Amino acid sequence: MNGTGLDVFWTNLKQVPTSFRDSLVRQGAPTSDRARAQAVFSNVFLHLHSTRSHVRTLRFSTTLAMGMATLSFFLILVVTGVLLMVYYKPSVDLAYESMKDIHFVVPTGRVIRNVHRWAAHLMVITVFLHMARVFYTGSYRKPREFNWLMGMGLFVLTLALSFTGYLLPWDQLAYWAVTIGANIAGSPAELTDALGITGWFDPGGFQKRLLLGASEVGEEALIRFYLLHVMVLPLFVLALLAVHFWRIRKDGGLGRPGGTPTVAGKGAAAIDADAAGAGAASASPGEVDVAHTPSEAGAKTFGLMAVIRDRTPATNLDPEDTVPSWPYLLRAELFIFMACVLLSLLLGVFFDAPLKEAANPSIPENPAKAPWYFLGLQEMVSYSAFMGGLVIPAIVVLGLALIPYLDREPGEAGTYFDNATGRRVAWRSLLFGAVAAILTVAIPVNFGWLRSWFPGVPQLVIIFINPGTLLTAAYALWSIHVLRREGSTRMAAIALFTCFLIGFVILSYVGSELRGPNWDFYWSKSQWPVH
Repeated sequence: MNGTGLDVFWTNLKQVPTSFRDSLVRQGAPTSDRARAQAVFSNVFLHLHSTRSHVRTLRFSTTLAMGMATLSFFLILVVTGVLLMVYYKPSVDLAYESMKDIHFVVPTGRVIRNVHRWAAHLMVITVFLHMARVFYTGSYRKPREFNWLMGMGLFVLTLALSFTGYLLPWDQLAYWAVTIGANIAGSPAELTDALGITGWFDPGGFQKRLLLGASEVGEEALIRFYLLHVMVLPLFVLALLAVHFWRIRKDGGLGRPGGTPTVAGKGAAAIDADAAGAGAASASPGEVDVAHTPSEAGAKTFGLMAVIRDRTPATNLDPEDTVPSWPYLLRAELFIFMACVLLSLLLGVFFDAPLKEAANPSIPENPAKAPWYFLGLQEMVSYSAFMGGLVIPAIVVLGLALIPYLDREPGEAGTYFDNATGRRVAWRSLLFGAVAAILTVAIPVNFGWLRSWFPGVPQLVIIFINPGTLLTAAYALWSIHVLRREGSTRMAAIALFTCFLIGFVILSYVGSELRGPNWDFYWSKSQWPVH
C-alpha cells in the first residue's frame, strides 16, 4: 500500500509542470475559430475583447491605435517606475543625489530613467490624440456617453501623474515648475485680494496648502507628490481603465467606418464576443452561456442554452465581416506594444532626460516654465492666474464632459467628421481658432493691455477682461455661429473642439519656444539677454 502511494506521489510530482499548464491553458492551442473564441472567452485578460472583431476596426486609420499606444506607454511607465523606486529616495536631502546615482552609477539606470521620462511625455501625447480621434469620429454617441466621461477622467489623471512625477528629481527645473503649479492652485487669492476678503475667506491658500502640505514647496510637498505618483494616482488609473475597457466591450466594441449597426432604434450595436463565438446571432452579451463537451467524445461541440430578447448592442446581429480576435486583433495590439517599447528605448538611448542643478529656493529659474503640456495654460496665467489657471480650464473640462449629453444627434460612430459639412466646419474652425490664438499673443506683445492703456483700471476688470478670457469667449461665439448656421449641435461641437485644440497647440508653442526671461517675447533664444 505504501509503495503504491509513493508511486502515485512521484508520478504526480513529475507531472506537475504538465498539470499546471493544463490548468492554466484549458483549451490548448487554438486550431479553429471555436477554439480561438474559447481562448479569448475563458481568459481573464483577453475577455476584455470580443471573440470576433469587425475587419474595419483592424484598419490603422480607424482608431490610429492611440488607445493601445496609451495603454502600452502606461505599462512601460509602471515597469520602469518600479525599477526607479528601488534606488530613489523621496527626501529633500537625498532625492537629487539618488537621481545622480541612478543616472551615473546604477547599471542601465540612465536608460531606464530616460525611457520613463519619454514614455510619460508620449503617453500625454497619445491621450490627447486618442481623445481627438474619439471626438472627431463621434464615438461618444449613445450608448458610449459614460465611457467618454471615463476617458475624460483618465485624461485628467494622466496629466496629474506627469505633474506629480515632475517634482521628484528635485532639481531647479522640477522645483520651479511645481512652484508655478502651486501658485496657480493659490490663484483664487487674486480675486479675494481684489475683493478685500482674503483675511477671512482664502480658498486659494487652502488649495495651495492642500497640494503642497505647506505654504512652500519642500519636504512635505515631495513626500505628498511621491505618494500620489507611485500609489494613489496609479490605483485610480487602473480602476478607470477597467471600467473604460469594460464599457467599450459592452457598448458595441471599437468604432469603425460606417458606424456601429443599429437595431430597431435601440442604439449602437456590434458583434458580441460570446454570441459570435457560440454561433448565437440572437443572443445578448453576458446573458447567454454556452455548454461545451469534448469534441473527441463524439458528441456535439456546443449547445445553445438560451435565446433571449434584449437591448444590448449585439442582440440580433450576425457575425458578418468579422475575423477571430485571436490572432488578428491580438497580433495588431502586440505590434503596437512592441512599436511603443522600441520608440521609448530609442529615445531613451539617444536623448537624456534633463537633470539641472539641485533645487535652490533662493535662486529662481528665469524663465521658470511649467511642463510643456501646461505651457498653454501658463500663457493664459500670465494675463490672469485665476481665470487662466482655474476658471478657463474648469470650463473647458466641463464642456468636454458635457459633449455627449448636449450633442444628441444620431449618426455613425466611427466616421471622421460625419460628412463633408463636418470636414468643412473643422477646416474653417481651425483657421478661425489659429488666427484668434495668434492675435491673443500678438496684441498684448505689441500694444500692451488694459493696464498699459489705463493705469488706474480696477483689478477686477483685469481679472475678468484679459486676452485669455476673450479668446475663450471668441471660441464660444464661433461655436454658436456654427450652430445657428448649420442647425446642428454636432457641427457646433466640432467647431468648438477644433478651436480649443488649435489654440492649445499655438499657445503651447508660444510658451515653449517664444517666451524668455521675465516671460518676455523673443523670436529665438539667441535674442535672450546675456547675464
